[in-house]
Amino acid sequence: MTDVDAVVVGAGLNGLVGAVALAQAGLRVLVLEAAERPGGALRTEEVTLPGFRHDLGGTIHAIGLASPALRALELPVSYAHPPVPLGHALAPGRSVLLRRSATETALGLGRDGRRWRDVVGGFGERWERLAATVLDTTRLPPPAPAELLRFGLHGAWPATTTLRAFREEPARALFAGLAAHTMLPLSAWTTAGYGLVLGALAHGVGWPVAVGGSQALADALVTRLESLGGTIETGRRVRSLDELPAAGAVLLDLTPRQLLVVAGERLPRRLARRLEHWRYGPAVFKVDWALDAPVPWSDPALAEAGTVHLGGSAAAIVASERAVADGRVSAEPFVLVVQPTVADPSRAPAGRHTLWAYLHVPNGWDGDATELIERRIEAHAPGFRERVLARHAMGPAALEAWDANLVGGDIGGGSADWRQFVARPRLAVRPWELPGTNLYLASASALPGGGLHGMSGWLAAESALRRLR
Repeated sequence: MTDVDAVVVGAGLNGLVGAVALAQAGLRVLVLEAAERPGGALRTEEVTLPGFRHDLGGTIHAIGLASPALRALELPVSYAHPPVPLGHALAPGRSVLLRRSATETALGLGRDGRRWRDVVGGFGERWERLAATVLDTTRLPPPAPAELLRFGLHGAWPATTTLRAFREEPARALFAGLAAHTMLPLSAWTTAGYGLVLGALAHGVGWPVAVGGSQALADALVTRLESLGGTIETGRRVRSLDELPAAGAVLLDLTPRQLLVVAGERLPRRLARRLEHWRYGPAVFKVDWALDAPVPWSDPALAEAGTVHLGGSAAAIVASERAVADGRVSAEPFVLVVQPTVADPSRAPAGRHTLWAYLHVPNGWDGDATELIERRIEAHAPGFRERVLARHAMGPAALEAWDANLVGGDIGGGSADWRQFVARPRLAVRPWELPGTNLYLASASALPGGGLHGMSGWLAAESALRRLR
């Protein structure tokens, strides 16, 4: 296909969202994807046993429900909510729950309940303004300036600073687990903001799963694109921009490493040097299981939680994430567990279940954490191993082989510390525009960063349309 207005390289969530945005504006769009199936980290496959559908990448779609991009597209995707968004295991048989209702959550937080309800619950009540603020930080004037200021006052701090504002362990541990999703040491600036966003969205929109698997979102985007006249070619790995047809705009759903390979000679030298020093973040080691029965949690309340944090105390989580930053894996790591079939039984044969979990490891780590993860789950759910029918493990190398954007097993497109958040991938009003070219970075390596929101592709498409017009 040579008669196109725009080319998108990479059919992950951001690439597909960007492609649809361009096609909706009337452009002829071609998408080239290296894998045999579009979706990137949204792919859902039967990697254990027939009939067990596992999300190899993201499963929880809280930030997607709040995303201005995905809300504008109004895709026909069905979402299912677990009875409880998140359970945090403090010790075997003892947990704290993050419920949809901030008031009900506060009841389980003792003396910290009021603060949680007012701060985290308050952001949850204003989730639309919060999402517009944190998912498009470069828009001028800001869509919700008061919310931006309020969020900055609460979220710019290290999570360890915010933890000191809570007086009892349940709230401290719950917030530490939320902040640990950053994959940064919790002493790093802005980690409090990540915890606030995830907690607020649990109250505001919930933490749902896509019915049938996250692939449903990718499939809906492909269907929409093709209905608008767009074309997707899979099995097309782009090694150089010289392989592309002439087009007014090229969106690249790639990380800096791949961007330098395909477009290095076209980039300004100063930008190329910055991309050469791009820092990738910690990795994950992930295990999927097919189970013959639900997880036998010591605390029955965890059976209703779509996501379970096995982290223990706030101090233990801080230590676990510090170890990863120092190039080690803690002997008592923070483990994130997702129970998709609690909300969506269609992912497994009747009476059976799927489960996945990961822990954070140093980038490129070559060990096997399967036993460590299963031991952590077994401590909180005696008899868990007896319910395992099959398992599928992916360490950093396997993750990168599956999706080249997961460099060294980093699922966020690069470290999310404050330096690479402010300048992602460069310091500019529209950082996804690559100066002096018709190229746009449309991946998690551009603002607003990682997450199943599609905003990086959406914002890149907006910039391309602005220039083309």
